[in-house]
Order: sequence, then C-alpha cells, then structure tokens
Amino acid sequence: MLHRYLCLFLALAPVACAETGRDAWLRYAPVEHAPNVTAIHAASARPLILQARDEIVRGFRGMSGHTLRIESAAPKEPAIVLGTLEELHLQANLKPGGFWLKTNGDGGITVAGQDDRGVLHGAFALLRKIATGEGIDGQESPAFTWRWTNEWDNLDGTIERGYGGRSIFWENGKARQDLTRSGEYARLLASMGIDACAINNVNANPRILAPDFIPEIRRVADAMRPWGVQVAISVDFGSPKSIGGLATFDPLDPAVAKWWAEAADRLYAAVPDLAGFVLKADSEGRVGPSAYNRTHADAANVVARALRPHQGVLFYRGFVYDHHMDWNNPKNDRARAAYDNFKPLDGQFDSNAIVQIKNGPIDFQVREPVSPLFSALTKTNESLELQITQEYGGQNRHVLYLVPQWREAVDSVHAAGIAGVSNAGLDENWFGSDLSQVNLYGFGRLAWNPELTGRQIAEEWTRLTFGTEPAVVRTVSSMLLQSWRAYEDYTGPLGLQTLTDIVGNHYGVAVEASERNGWGQWHKADAQGVGMDRTVATGTGYAGQYPPEIAKVYEKVETCPDDLLLFFHHVPYTHVLQSGKTVIQTLYDDHYRGAAAAERFAAEWPAVRGKIDERRYEEIRAQLEYQAGRAIVWRDAVNDWFLRASGIPDAQDRVGKHPGRVEAESMKLEGYTAIDVTPWEAASGGKAISCAAAKCSASFRYSGEPGWRALAVEYYDQNNGAARFRVAVNGQTVDEWIAADHVPSRKIDGSTSTRRTIPGLALRPGDEIRIEGIPDGGESAALDYVEIRN
Repeated sequence: MLHRYLCLFLALAPVACAETGRDAWLRYAPVEHAPNVTAIHAASARPLILQARDEIVRGFRGMSGHTLRIESAAPKEPAIVLGTLEELHLQANLKPGGFWLKTNGDGGITVAGQDDRGVLHGAFALLRKIATGEGIDGQESPAFTWRWTNEWDNLDGTIERGYGGRSIFWENGKARQDLTRSGEYARLLASMGIDACAINNVNANPRILAPDFIPEIRRVADAMRPWGVQVAISVDFGSPKSIGGLATFDPLDPAVAKWWAEAADRLYAAVPDLAGFVLKADSEGRVGPSAYNRTHADAANVVARALRPHQGVLFYRGFVYDHHMDWNNPKNDRARAAYDNFKPLDGQFDSNAIVQIKNGPIDFQVREPVSPLFSALTKTNESLELQITQEYGGQNRHVLYLVPQWREAVDSVHAAGIAGVSNAGLDENWFGSDLSQVNLYGFGRLAWNPELTGRQIAEEWTRLTFGTEPAVVRTVSSMLLQSWRAYEDYTGPLGLQTLTDIVGNHYGVAVEASERNGWGQWHKADAQGVGMDRTVATGTGYAGQYPPEIAKVYEKVETCPDDLLLFFHHVPYTHVLQSGKTVIQTLYDDHYRGAAAAERFAAEWPAVRGKIDERRYEEIRAQLEYQAGRAIVWRDAVNDWFLRASGIPDAQDRVGKHPGRVEAESMKLEGYTAIDVTPWEAASGGKAISCAAAKCSASFRYSGEPGWRALAVEYYDQNNGAARFRVAVNGQTVDEWIAADHVPSRKIDGSTSTRRTIPGLALRPGDEIRIEGIPDGGESAALDYVEIRN
C-alpha cells in the first residue's frame, strides 16, 4: 500500500514507478480530471453492493488522491449513489448484469444496476470511463447471456497450454493454501462483466467429482464469490464408472442418470451458486457416448438434467473429431467433424445444455473460416469458444492481439454464450507477458459489447494499462493492431494455418509436422502445389456445410478470398491470386513482410521509454527483440522449405541467400562438431554445431568493409540446461550470456533457435570473431550461424 501512495505522489516525475503488471488494467493511475464528488452512499449493505462501493473508493483514491467519505444515508452534497434500479426508484430496460450510469444536476453520479451484479459492473465501468476520459452517462447490458472463461488448470498445479506460471487454484491435488490470486483474478473478470469461470482442465481429472474433493471446490468458490464470479468445473464423462463405482457410464442407463443427479446434489449443497459444468467427450482420447453407441445429445442431456434443479448449465464442447484419420484418404477432413457430429442432433439438446463451438473448424489457428456449425444449429443453444491463451500464437512470447480475429466470428454468429480459454497463472502479470493481458481484456469487452472495434479496445486497454500519454497510446495500439497480420505473415498466410510443430509443442516452426499423420491439420503441400481441397466438386465437401450464399464463395478458386484460399483449395504454386501475385511469390513476400513488421515493433518501442515504468518497459523490450529474432527463424524456415518443394526461386532473390551470414559449420571449430538438424528447415543450411566437450569454440575472420556493425548470433536455447556463451573480437569479450530461457523443447529444433544481437561493434577486415560455448545438462551450446548487420 505504501508503494501505491508513493507512486501517486510521484505521478508527475519523469519516470513512473516500477510495476509488476499484477494490477493489469485496474491500476487506477492518477488522472487530471476526476468528478468533483466527496462522498459515496450504497443503498443497501448486500455484499456485491458494498464491494462496488469499496472499489469506487479505491479507484478514486488512486486516480484523484482523495478518499471518498462513506455515508450511511443519501448525502445532500454531490456524491456517488449506488443501488439496484428498484432501490433507487428508477426504471430502465436492462438485462441481468446491466447497469445505468447517470450524472445528476448537482454533479453527483448514480450507479444503478438491474441486479446486485449489475451495480458492481456499473462501478467498474464508471472507473474505466473516468480513467480513459470517456463520458459517463449511459445504459449498458451484456450482449451474451453466458460469459465464461475456461481455465485449463490441472489439480497438480500445472496448466495445460498455460504460459503464465502455475495454477492460481490448485496445488498438489488440492486447492491452494493461499487463494489470494484466485480472488484477484475474479476481480479482473468482474471488471469486464465475466460472470463465471471454469476452474479446471477440460481434459478433466475424474477426482474433481469425488465427494471428498468438494471442500476444495468450495474454497475456490468462496475466494471468487465476493466479486460476483461463479465457479464452474470441467467433468469427465466416464466418472460414474471411474470414481462412482458403477459398471457403466452409458448415458441412457438409469443408474448413470441417478449418479449424475446425486453428484450434482452434493456439489450444490456445498456450492449453491455453482454455474455448472464443462464437458469434453469423444475427443482426443476422452471417453464419450460412442462407447455405448449413444449420441452427443444423449451425453449432454444426462448431465444437463442433473444440473437443471439447481439452475446450472452444461457447456458441451463441440470439439469432436477423429485424430487417427487416414492421411491417404482424400475425402477425410477434420474440418467437417463438428458439423457432421452435431448437425443431425439439432433440437435434441435440453435447454440448459449449450454446445460450445470453437470459432474455426480446426483448432485456434492463426486464420480459419468461421465454423459452419453456428449456422447449422438453429434449435440448439450455442456458445462461441475463443482461445485467449496463445497456444498456436507464439504462446505469449509473441505479440498477437486477437480481437480483430475474433471480431470475424463474433460478427458472424448468433450465440447465447461465449467462452474464452484464458489460462491465467501465478506469474505477477498473469500470462507471462504484459502485452498478452490485452487478449483477456479484449475478450471480456467483446463478451459485453461485440460492437466495439479492435482499435477502440486496444486504445482503451492501453490507456488503462500504461497511461494516456499520446506517444504510449499511439505506439502500443498501433503495434497491437498490426500484430495479427504480422504473425500470420511469418507463420502461415493464405489459409495454410500456423505451420508449427503440430505433433509436439505447437510453438516452433515445423512445416511438415501437420502432414502424414491422423491429426487432420493437413495442408497437402507437394512438388506441384499446396492447399487442402475442401470443395464439393472435387474435395472433401466441407465448403458445402455453409449456407449456399457462403458456400458459393468458398467453392470457387476465383471467388475464395486469398486469405483462405489454401484452406479450401489445392492450387499450383504458379496460381495467380486476386492480388495479382502467384501463390509462391506471396508466400515468400508475406514471410519477409511479417519478419520486417516484428523487427519494426522492436525498433519503435524505445519511443515510450520514460513514459511508462522501467520494469515493464524492459520486459516488453526484451519480448519484442526476442520476437523479431523468432520471426526471422520462421521466415527462413518456411521460405526455404517452399523453395525446395516448388523449385521456384524468389523473384526478389532473397530466399536462400543471406548476405553477411556465416554458417557455424563453416567456421574454424575447436571441440564443436557439425550436426544435421531435424526438421532440416529449423537450421540455416540444415546444419548446426554442437559441443560435446567441456568447452568449445567457433571462429572466423571478418571480411567486410570497416565500420560500425552488429552481430546476430543464432544459437539454440534448449530447456534441459543452461549453457554459457561468450563472444570475443580479437580476444576482447564483447558479450556473454546464459541460455536459460524456458521454451517448450529439449531439442535442437525450430522451437529453440534463438537470436542474440550485439550492437555497436567497430569491425575491420581480418578481425577474429570467436564464439565460445560451455554446455550444461542436456544443452549442448549449439550454434546455427552468425550474421553481420549494418
């Protein structure tokens, strides 16, 4: 608290106080103009109303330096008054959770909610509007009835596809001893109007439903309830058998239905406001109704009926497909799976069973068409599922603002619910990256108001998170708005999807990883062309799952948008796009454009130095420099692969040619040995050098023009050791570092290739440049190349 006050008093200092990112967009930094009110009055003493009152007091103290006086009766002076519409004798057409903010003639402000939760939402909205300088007056109601986050936390404290540390809920098979962060996270969710949070992995541990585990769920619910956020749990469909002692989990067996009902009764007796369940069945190895030749509607309804007496709902994931499909069958298509499984069941799901559908038909790729299942289910409650955590988006190491991508789905569907896979962790900034917070914020804002644009949300979040300095708002929001296209450009443009290690960590580049396996994320690249034929006429027929007016567009090469062409069509590399360029040249150009954008982000970041706190400035600077290096790895790997596959050279003579680059295997080696890298495109020239001795070195002589230069050292930073590197010019040490990053690979591959740039070196012809490596553990101090840059 002392730190917070100190920052307030030093607000006018040239450099802001250091921040951890833990407060996210609820920093309540000082503003120039706050409403001229001196008191606050809550019309009732119910918990959420008092929470709203206290949050406003907290916010005003941070933004104005003044402490509002809490009054037990309505003050006669200008004040903030909070309560429900009924309590304040107001009438408005608001939905549950909605609110009305209005300024009064005396300068006071009324915060009126349709219900208690609406009062809390209104309190947060008032503080947001003050912080951003937006007008206060207005009525708002949420666009989606159900607004949930899904957290893929495991009971042992790990998080599947979580990049922000360990679980804020679980540790060693129980609820964490200290659930402070769970409460803080609920506060963040409440500030955006999120009303429920599923607190365990969709790949659920059956123990979540064990009777002796209920007190652990109750503890988490107690931590989140003060902010009006209900907990939900993900359940395993085989639970009646695996932990219930039954011989079956057949959804049509009366004993199974009875077991689900009793399990729900036990839970609700301990957690009366439990929001409901999330269920993943018959997908990626999870058991489901197919074990008994039953349907997904049968499975959903037996669980939903157990929840109905308690007003609970079931989110039944529509992510169902066969991950052992035959690659050689040209009619097989993972994209068809959701429609094929669920369309015949339309109208058979109970009213509290909601089919949760991913925005695209594959799996949170950098670009996909909107799932056709949304338009196919006309008699079934639907929820749109988005992924906030960047599983295929650089795993929070790359800047990737997802709101513009999500807008395409939000604008196209008419769902009653929306769910975001968030995966917040114990890291101070929740996600391992300050900039990744924007995706949780953006999800919440779209869930409340899908009419907001990507620019509006980006600028609003920037002002709340980093301040209102114009250079900061301009730099951060511009970078965010360019980031999706940039990431798509250097990973997988034209509908190729993200060309990542699909059978492994989903992080590094591995162009062929999606081919010749059952996972179905194929792009069917060969020597003649590239792309998946999903047409009705000659392909899998997927395009025909859309309404006729949309199917007609996707069916023909001539009308299919360039951004999705290779998702729907297999075409020659020489095919000319609507842009006027060939497919192969577009692939080359886009990868260079994307890498240049990532380098530009890093170059533009210094414009905000001194305008935000130094800690977050430095953390983001390091992230952007890392991303710029990774984008080059992607650029070269994908372009080299397609050059080899197509045999068609780059018209601009860049691909496969790297002036200033010295391959490590061509250097003078002492202790190092040359190795082949798998996949080959993950190393420049397909090779790297690896050290099996206690210490190794690689050296060469500079042969360029004299002048100031930068050295870019491309090395491999595996996660099974902490190798040391030292760079010397003519024996003088110019840099040294420890390779101790936490990337998701133990191998020398496209995930571990990392760049270290050493600027400001005065080089002359004949200078010896030497890199020394000291292995550690399983990390072999491997090097790929050194690039000399002007």
